[in-house]
Amino acid sequence: MNFECVIIGGGPAGLTAATYLGRFRRKVLVIDAGDSRALQIPESHNYPGFAEGISGPDLLRELRRQAEQYGADMLQGTAEDMLRDGDGYALKVGRRTMRAPRVLLATGLIDISPAMPGVRQAVAQTSIRYCPVCDAYEATDKAIAVYGSIEDAEPKAAFMRTYSDRVTLLPTDSEIDPRAAERLAAIGVTLAPSAPRDLPPVDDGICATLQDCEELRFDVLYPVLGCDVRAGLVSALGARCNDVGCVVDDDKQRTTVANIYAAGDVVSDLHQLSVAAGHAAIAATAIHKSLPNNFRG
Repeated sequence: MNFECVIIGGGPAGLTAATYLGRFRRKVLVIDAGDSRALQIPESHNYPGFAEGISGPDLLRELRRQAEQYGADMLQGTAEDMLRDGDGYALKVGRRTMRAPRVLLATGLIDISPAMPGVRQAVAQTSIRYCPVCDAYEATDKAIAVYGSIEDAEPKAAFMRTYSDRVTLLPTDSEIDPRAAERLAAIGVTLAPSAPRDLPPVDDGICATLQDCEELRFDVLYPVLGCDVRAGLVSALGARCNDVGCVVDDDKQRTTVANIYAAGDVVSDLHQLSVAAGHAAIAATAIHKSLPNNFRG
């Protein structure tokens, strides 16, 4: 199965790039594992054009329909291996092998979730949110918990003060520097005196049980526990990644490995739907221009 470009990832970046490449009249395949981070979005209100909001699954459904309208092929599965094949690459999906001179990596990342029961349900009910840039507006004036190490969670807690005067940092630190409490108090953030030992979801939010059995209730919890960037396919080929694990690319979304491009959360610390779409437009246009001309007639 030969294509001009294989896109690994069926999220916003991959599907947008497929639409662009299809409209450039290129033969493109999207390999979709069906686990886009966007599937966890109950409703986004900051994606351009959807003032009343749109859910992640609905957005992906429309993006997929649009890509298919312009001729993009879709393959459900996981790209298990990618090997150099002449000037291009061969990708293994189950027993199938796909070949293409260009590859676009749009595999995204996985947020690290708290070790607690009912995480999926809490996310669906918006009791747990991962991206304050996306949805902190919806938490306006609510009781907000930011959960993570003080070093990592403090900047996010400060960000949340734009939206509420009831922000608490739940530390994962085993020992707490008293200066941290003073520093956070100066910006109106409460530092819990100990790490929570339990974080069960409740009907109206999250209940944090501290080490001394004190219970704190919150409307919404923002974990700051890091993420796993899904860059293994290109890092195995020698692609440069930053300290977070995101793929390093240039202004055309080209990675440091020839003919491999990357877009979306796999390259950016600003994990936004609109950023992914922008990356996709840049990458797809660069890919089209790098391929042999496909003049009509």
